[in-house]
Amino acid sequence: MLGLPRSVIAPFERFSLYNSPYPAHDSGCAIDLYVDADDSVARSPVAGVVRETRTVRAPDKPYAHDDEYLVLVDVDAEATGLQWTGPADSDPREDLVARMLHVEPSVSAGDTVEVGDPLGRLVRSGFFAPWVTNHVHLGFRPTTANHHRARGSLPLSVDVAVSPLDWDGRGTVVEVGETYVVLDRPRREGDADTETFVGLGSDEGVVLDGGLAHYAHGGTLSPVTADQSLSLLGATVGRARGRDVPWGEFDVLANGDRATGLSLFASRGTFGTKVVYPGHDFTLGDDVSVSIRPSDDPVRLG
Repeated sequence: MLGLPRSVIAPFERFSLYNSPYPAHDSGCAIDLYVDADDSVARSPVAGVVRETRTVRAPDKPYAHDDEYLVLVDVDAEATGLQWTGPADSDPREDLVARMLHVEPSVSAGDTVEVGDPLGRLVRSGFFAPWVTNHVHLGFRPTTANHHRARGSLPLSVDVAVSPLDWDGRGTVVEVGETYVVLDRPRREGDADTETFVGLGSDEGVVLDGGLAHYAHGGTLSPVTADQSLSLLGATVGRARGRDVPWGEFDVLANGDRATGLSLFASRGTFGTKVVYPGHDFTLGDDVSVSIRPSDDPVRLG
């Protein structure tokens, strides 16, 4: 497995390996790196030489930028700090291309970039669901691979510990969007501006990642026993297959009404549960109680 060092992850506000319906994220084969809400500049998570930039087709959404972009970089694995945990004879690091999306590039083929250099302007992509915020999508492939298709990137791991946060399902609305609300719980202890990443913990203390359960497959961001059953708020949500977790059949409820689901990730800043709920009527300051119940017809968006 290809490992990203802390130096690549730490500058970003949040990250997720599984919170997407697209096949590029199957089994954690890509990572989404989220910036602070006030930042519009995409900074490179890799070092290397730009191989190609191109404009690509994306779904036409009323809230999205007209175009989507692909930035390919021939990776300097040593300067990036990439690690490899597989057999030595299959180490791909000397022959890698980084594949990045959702950035209107200010770089061109032949440009050299270092980790942290500006790549361009973040764009709100037609590939985003309306509750998704700006981020850089990153995956890696051998130079001999097809770099333009969605599938084919290598599985990724991150060299950062993510601490689980306990949650009783309750919280107060602190942010409202048309398709979601953010609750003030669970809260992390101490100063929110810290280098420590946290995520929503299962009842067993395993950090969960992904769209629970509106995207059919999620995963874990902390060690898990193979084939371990995982639960949240007293309800079984899935069984781990390695670090992958196909979600079970259940509904997420907010004050007793069915919501779309929970948007899960790891954060080094403030943390609160994001409840995906198009058509909700919550306002700032409302108290919300989230629960989970088995369902014969769960929400599935991908």
